[in-house]
Amino acid sequence: MSELTYKLCFYVPESHVEQVKNAVFAAGAGHIGNYDCCAFQVRGEGQFRPLDGSQPFLGQQGQVEVVAEYRVETIVTGAHLHAAISALRLAHPYEEPAIDLFRLEPLPE
Repeated sequence: MSELTYKLCFYVPESHVEQVKNAVFAAGAGHIGNYDCCAFQVRGEGQFRPLDGSQPFLGQQGQVEVVAEYRVETIVTGAHLHAAISALRLAHPYEEPAIDLFRLEPLPE
């Protein structure tokens, strides 16, 4: 039985995309076969409104902020999952980074 594999997807402002990717890769994510630092990224716009009690990296409380962000997808095995997510959170500038995690099924032979 092969190890569980996950697709880790996160959204990061353009200013920090390389920093966050490098932290996630250093924690063991992004390996596919004989390749490392594997990822897909696409640029778009994210929006959010900081509420009372927040400490936003960008924007002001009560005001909707729209920012250029990248959606980054990479692969991570179960053995590196916690380290990769921890590294992502430490390197990410946002107080509450948006993170999606999908467990992948093995491809049919």
